Formats: sequence, C-alpha cells, structure tokens
Amino acid sequence: MVFDPSDRVLLIEGRDPAGRVPGRWWEIPGGGIDPGEDSIDAARRELWEEAGIRDAEVGPCVWTQRVEYTFGGFHFDQDEFIHVARCDGTSSGPAGLEHLEALAFGEQRWWAVEDVLDHGPRTIPYRMLEFLADLAGGVVPDQPIDITPAEHHVELWRRAGRPD
Repeated sequence: MVFDPSDRVLLIEGRDPAGRVPGRWWEIPGGGIDPGEDSIDAARRELWEEAGIRDAEVGPCVWTQRVEYTFGGFHFDQDEFIHVARCDGTSSGPAGLEHLEALAFGEQRWWAVEDVLDHGPRTIPYRMLEFLADLAGGVVPDQPIDITPAEHHVELWRRAGRPD
C-alpha cells in the first residue's frame, strides 16, 4: 500500500487478459518475491516495475494473506506480505511489466482514501476496504493483520464484477 504526501493511495486498474474473470478491479502494486529477496526489497522492486516509483520508503508488513486464484489462465496459490510505503507521489508509470501484466493493467490513479471508501470499487486485496481507513490514518499494527479472504469475500468480489 503506497501513499503520497496527501495520503492518497495508488491503485492500478486490472482485468483478466484471458477473460475468465469478468469485469475490472483496482489493485495495489505488488508481485512475487525473487530468490534471495526479502519482502521489503520485493516491494521496492515491484513499485518500480509496476508504477515507476523509484524512491519509496517501504515500512513494515501490515497485512498478510493466503490467496488462491486463476489469472490469465494460470492458477496461483500464494502467501502475500503487504507493506505500507510512502513516496513523493511521483509515478512515471510501469517500468518493467511482464507480458501478462502489460495485458492486464490499465490506468494508474492516486485515490483519496475517502473516495475509495465512498466509491467502493472491487479491489485486490479483496478485503482492502475493511482495513484501509486505519492504515491511511497512520494506525500501523504491531503485528501484521491476516486479511485472508473467506469464501464469502471471494464470492462477493466475483459477483461484483458480473454485468447485470
């Protein structure tokens, strides 16, 4: 979760390029951890690759989750470590997307937290909206909060992306 000096959060519009997951969503920058890399270094690298943010101050891991999903025709089962980060708000856009990411990502937008909460878009992490206000308000947990979605969270997320 990366915030700028105005406490806006950066979200990237996403879609499934294989078309198996209907609709669009807004997600935080992030990705896999390379061999020999810790989660802080991975967060810095992913901020550069996905958002063009070079000089973020990456703080502690605030949320963890275990998720299983299909994206782009590939099945993923992963443990995720979500850090809070701050930057000056300069984002030059993607600097090193993998092919699948390039097909999946759309607009990048700095959102006022109030706008995210009022608008209530579909997000990844699925449960981001439940915990965003505290984090944006500077409440950093002593230990990471497990935000692993239950099946009902996943089903609500899927239904939100289906056309009426």
